[in-house]
Amino acid sequence: MNKRREFLKASAWATGAAVAMSACATTPTPARNLAGGKSINGDALKGPVYDLTSNPEHNKEVYAKMQGDLDLSQDRPGWYSGYVYAVRDGHKNVDLVGMSGLSHARLFKQPDGSYHKVLREVGLYTDLKSGEVLEEWNNPLTNETVNVVPIANDPFNQKLAPYFDLPPAYGGLNEEGVKAAPKRIPLILPWQQRGDQVHMERHIHLFYPAALQPEEWPRESPGKFNRVSEFFSHYINAADIQDADSTKLLYHGHWSRVTPWLPWMLMGQTQGHCEYQCYMGGGQDLEQMLSRNVLDHIEKYYPKYMTAPGEEAWEQDSLSSIERYALEQTPAPVK
Repeated sequence: MNKRREFLKASAWATGAAVAMSACATTPTPARNLAGGKSINGDALKGPVYDLTSNPEHNKEVYAKMQGDLDLSQDRPGWYSGYVYAVRDGHKNVDLVGMSGLSHARLFKQPDGSYHKVLREVGLYTDLKSGEVLEEWNNPLTNETVNVVPIANDPFNQKLAPYFDLPPAYGGLNEEGVKAAPKRIPLILPWQQRGDQVHMERHIHLFYPAALQPEEWPRESPGKFNRVSEFFSHYINAADIQDADSTKLLYHGHWSRVTPWLPWMLMGQTQGHCEYQCYMGGGQDLEQMLSRNVLDHIEKYYPKYMTAPGEEAWEQDSLSSIERYALEQTPAPVK
């Protein structure tokens, strides 16, 4: 067990939070019918190459083309761009900051036919009006100037197999959630064909002990537990699905995230939370998807994020920006 995992697990156990872990087990939602009780199928979903309506192995291969590149020598770029807003009881929602980021992933095929996907991503917070990358920011909810901490996750790993992947363990904090999740549900994703497009949505709900416990992080911690949801919507050209010669599938879509206050906002246990709303995509030329100032900033300050990690990254913990904050930052002085 490495130092990172030991540190994160200790964060939960030291406060007794781990005792409640078994009540927090959450698993990604498997395939669901999103069409109001009737499947929406078409030639793109059950064609001469792939049967996405009933074949888990075919689902794995097409999903791998979306998440990576079956030409295993190639990196897969991804991007997202949108904004973050605040949600509080008794108040209208407030736009806070812009958000733009990129990722690079690589697939490594395993003897059983599955893929190990390793990815690193960096996300920058930007000024809502100018689009400039923020290093300091005046929090309109507290009127306090704070230092901005970007997202920089290296690595974030995922297994692509003919069954649904398990929820992330986050360095052991969500270990009980992983143990309680249903195992080896066949991978039939909720594909929907509408005309010349194929749509597919995945989401995940998590509730697990926080790495930032309020006793040690009174200004950064929203409480003893993190409640997080993420939603991913993908839009793909239907004509591309049944192409046996392609090694990757381009898509556009939408990513949203419900998360506690960002720790660098120094909101403490104030009631409320943040939500992200972003366009996203995979496989496109990043020069056409992101603003030049964002790319310049990443190339200057985060150059390693312009390529995917190597296969050795599979052995490392996958942590979200919240867990990384606990490892890389120090508690702010109490006012």
